[in-house]
Amino acid sequence: MSKNLKDKCECAKKTSIGGQALLEGIMMRGPKKTAMAVRDPDGEIVLEKWDNKTPKNPKLYKMPIIRGLFNFAASMSLGYKCLMRSAEIAGLEEEETPKKKKGKDTAEADNVETDKAEGVEEKATEKDGKEEKSSSALMTVVMVIATVLGVVLSVGLFFMLPTFIFEWCARVMPFLRPDNAALNSLIKSVFEGLLKIAILVAYMALVSLMKDIRRTFQYHGAEHKTIFCYENGLELTVENVKAQRRFHPRCGTSFLILMLIVGIFISFFIDPLFILITGDVPHVAIRAVIKLLTIPLMMGIGYELIKLAGRHQNLFTRIISAPGMWLQHITVREPSDDMIECAIKAFVEVIPEDDSDKF
Repeated sequence: MSKNLKDKCECAKKTSIGGQALLEGIMMRGPKKTAMAVRDPDGEIVLEKWDNKTPKNPKLYKMPIIRGLFNFAASMSLGYKCLMRSAEIAGLEEEETPKKKKGKDTAEADNVETDKAEGVEEKATEKDGKEEKSSSALMTVVMVIATVLGVVLSVGLFFMLPTFIFEWCARVMPFLRPDNAALNSLIKSVFEGLLKIAILVAYMALVSLMKDIRRTFQYHGAEHKTIFCYENGLELTVENVKAQRRFHPRCGTSFLILMLIVGIFISFFIDPLFILITGDVPHVAIRAVIKLLTIPLMMGIGYELIKLAGRHQNLFTRIISAPGMWLQHITVREPSDDMIECAIKAFVEVIPEDDSDKF
């Protein structure tokens, strides 16, 4: 490691640098640059880096709560692009293509040597080009459809299903719906919130059984450990990174579960406020729609709490971090040395010279 990098790691500090586990790699985002390191099918690390765009957003975008929405949207967009790019580099989208191309190249060479059929070769090349463009367009359409279906499924599972399950349970068990409006709203909010958390945990546990997802969760661990190593002022080596904790309070997993917990408190006010305004309890469908409309508020508050937990260590931040840290036992696995190498490679590229990453 260069002396310059050692100087950067002399003092322990909180950093704003964050990352995301990819398919066979890791993306790291600093205040000025973003880099991703992914292993190709030959096991070599492919590094790609670029300068971050710094659009002149209105001051409104930097206001507490509101800034969380724009940062979340930007992170999701960047994460999706990096994830798709990592799949290309890792060779997960076109594993059979090299073999097919090799076979075609051999056949074309034989034809040229025996028949001198250059016209046939040119036609074959044009045909391959058209097929690749058609395949690329089809893949784009499939990914868009999959994304839309994923969003619809997520909304249905986490925001609509719990509401209707509570209504069904309340008919079977009347004690879940007491006459007191405030108590009724409290029971309903806690019931739905706990059910959402249970669905999230079950989903994470199930997907972790898939081999590719388990490896991605290991890269997730490499990301966290590398950030901790840097924050602790240690030299970024594989051995130093391996010794770090793998659970980080600023993790996206913590953000998800914290957002659901915030939703419990927000949902508590839906019925009382609706009764105050209209004089009647909201219909189950109306309540579900209102809950959907509160998602931006949940995201904004969740973002502020995650930032608070990342900056400070006290009783309050430990309490709000606890559920997410527990869930990270599922989504963050111990990485292998080669995964840590990817994380270090990407992280080093985004460390700023002017300490602008100080959190």
